[in-house]
Amino acid sequence: MTEGSTARRVDAELLAALPSMELRARTFVEGYYSGRHRSPWHGASVEFADHRAYTHGDELRHLDWRLYGRTDRFFVKQFEAETNLTVTLALDASASMAWPEQGVSKLDCACYLAAGLAYLGWKQRDAVGLAILGAPPSESLPPLTRRGHLQNIFERLEGLEPLGEAALAEGLVALGTGLRRRGLVILLSDLLEDPEALLRALGLLRGRGHDLIVLQLLHRGEVELGLSGPGILEDMETGERMVTDADELRAEYSEAIRRHVDLLHDGCVGRGIDHELMVTDHPLGRALAAYLARRRHRRG
Repeated sequence: MTEGSTARRVDAELLAALPSMELRARTFVEGYYSGRHRSPWHGASVEFADHRAYTHGDELRHLDWRLYGRTDRFFVKQFEAETNLTVTLALDASASMAWPEQGVSKLDCACYLAAGLAYLGWKQRDAVGLAILGAPPSESLPPLTRRGHLQNIFERLEGLEPLGEAALAEGLVALGTGLRRRGLVILLSDLLEDPEALLRALGLLRGRGHDLIVLQLLHRGEVELGLSGPGILEDMETGERMVTDADELRAEYSEAIRRHVDLLHDGCVGRGIDHELMVTDHPLGRALAAYLARRRHRRG
């Protein structure tokens, strides 16, 4: 099987069948990024920043031969956009992320994406941390580069359970207060909260100098109401119930979810924040790779 055909099969159900979060991360990343050495979330190389010792796999065109002549040691040039990043993966573990209750949930997909991004960052020598929004700060893992730290991230994701009613905006504000240095923050969430409060919180993070990527994860049944006939709808976070007829509700619901996503997207873009909608029945790796390619092209 070719690399391309393997990559096309890296969807949430395949990842769920694998026995460990580390194996999911490796499968997820290596199916799409095998052989790529430049970080997919960095911009193009625009300005010389520093030297570092040559390691196997570095591009020979970046060797500094003048420095070799003076020191008899190999060094490669680093550029501003290639210096190591501090990456914080901010994961929403509220109850709505546990939907659907059968099969692969949005929270499962968020964990697979977070594991893959953590592994990708580690391969690029970036310091990667994990923040579970809504959980006590003591449960977060600060950005580090050690291999053992990567395993800690995998283990934290492996055992993650939904936390209850959402407080996403408050969690983002607390995250911004706790981050010690500027870097890249990647939010993984369904964003099913008040969009104005979310945008204010994201704007505060952006105002502190962080680069932000917002990956909005929605199930197909949330994008396109999959119910029919009369029934009872229950809020997964508050437990509130409503009797309704799905056939009568469908058009109104579709318009409401479209407005919600558009408002968040436009609000993010207006604040210099990347926003990408991911529907969880699509292959996650392909969707992420396509987004990162577009991001590099825009910055490049």
